[in-house]
Amino acid sequence: MLDVLVVIGVGGMGETIARRQAPGRTTLLADFNEAATDAVAASMRDDGFDVVTQRVDVSSRASVESLATRAADLGDVRTLVHTAGLSPAQAPLDAVLRVDLLGVGLVLESFGAVIARGGAGVVISSSSSYLQPPFSAEEQAGIHRASPEELLELPLFQPEALHHHAGVAYGRAKLANRIQVQAASVGAWKSRGARINTVSPGVISTAMGRQELATASGAFMRSMVDGSGTGRLGSPSDIADAVTFLLGPQASFITGIDLLVDGGAVAAVATGVAPLPRA
Repeated sequence: MLDVLVVIGVGGMGETIARRQAPGRTTLLADFNEAATDAVAASMRDDGFDVVTQRVDVSSRASVESLATRAADLGDVRTLVHTAGLSPAQAPLDAVLRVDLLGVGLVLESFGAVIARGGAGVVISSSSSYLQPPFSAEEQAGIHRASPEELLELPLFQPEALHHHAGVAYGRAKLANRIQVQAASVGAWKSRGARINTVSPGVISTAMGRQELATASGAFMRSMVDGSGTGRLGSPSDIADAVTFLLGPQASFITGIDLLVDGGAVAAVATGVAPLPRA
């Protein structure tokens, strides 16, 4: 059977990770934007990689299940990397929740049914999840119990609870995704003999990252970067390095965790070097 790599989301991080993981595998690239997917696939094929594509809407159960079925038909699905997401600068609150919260739940469930024994997956979260107040024990239990679709009905994800703010919705969704992945690691993914983790990037120099830097919150993001231990923006390669570690044999004893890869930006906030802006 062929060894199959699935990468959902073909932006800067997705393409870099795909190229890092693709040698010797059949790579299934999936994104909502077919033109972008086709362009990345063509470039990778020119470089000798075996690549197929499929359009996916991660907010649609039918679409995600179709992608998982296609992946399993190709061979042994040993590696999944889910990078697709919408930032607050790109979409309103409801769309952010559908893609960044519901979408992760659907991917975890659908690929938890087809991932091969010994396989591994990584979901891209965000360092913004570390700047959120923690969920209560009751809220965490609600996230654990909810189906992907039911997540959107929970009181903590209603517009009023999110202050009608897409940025708050983004951070809360990313925090919830770390909880979803933790639950999957001892649920469906465990039953398949596979591992699943998250990576939380800091401010990364991708098209999405630069778009966020140009918004009203950009000044705070810059202060985080300036106050961080590394003092620089991250690159897609920085994230690909972390993902490669979590997918590889050196991480065979690691599942259900989040790896914060932010150059020390959260530490700058936690220590008061880069104070959180006042509400």
